[in-house]
Amino acid sequence: MRSIPIATFLRGLVLVSAGVAWAFAAQGAGDKGAYERAKASAKSSYEAAVKRCDAMTGNARDICVAEANEARTKTEAHAEAAYQDTPKARARAAEQVAEARYKVERERCDERAGNDKDVCIKVARAGLTRAKADAKAKLKSTEARDDAAKEKREADYGVALEKCQALSGDAKSACVQQAKARYGM
Repeated sequence: MRSIPIATFLRGLVLVSAGVAWAFAAQGAGDKGAYERAKASAKSSYEAAVKRCDAMTGNARDICVAEANEARTKTEAHAEAAYQDTPKARARAAEQVAEARYKVERERCDERAGNDKDVCIKVARAGLTRAKADAKAKLKSTEARDDAAKEKREADYGVALEKCQALSGDAKSACVQQAKARYGM
């Protein structure tokens, strides 16, 4: 079997993963069919990538398999997050991708020895910690922004209802209905 240069393989893997992620993102949130297609595509891309990895040996093969797993995890996690369309799902996806990225970096550290390997592992672990912290911060920020928007909407709705109190009859009913529609109450 002919060996495929790792850079060529990785370029192909990234393009396939990006295409699958883009295709899924084009679908609407909560689209079960698009979610299932993205998962199936991720699985078949992963299986093809692992077959290409079989041509390699040693740590190069381990890195190749870890990268294939990372691409699959990334596609599946983003598909799940888009399907659920919640801040928590997006944070969970970011953490899953960070874990998969960490595993790739750890495999790359295996090529090294001594202090160089120890430093490489620390760098990989720090990257994982940073990515998880960023996901957590983004989740909290999104939740705070959503809470603030809800409070503002409720306050504006209260003002609109108060304005409706000056009216009577059909005009008052119409005003209340408009306020409910405008503020989603």
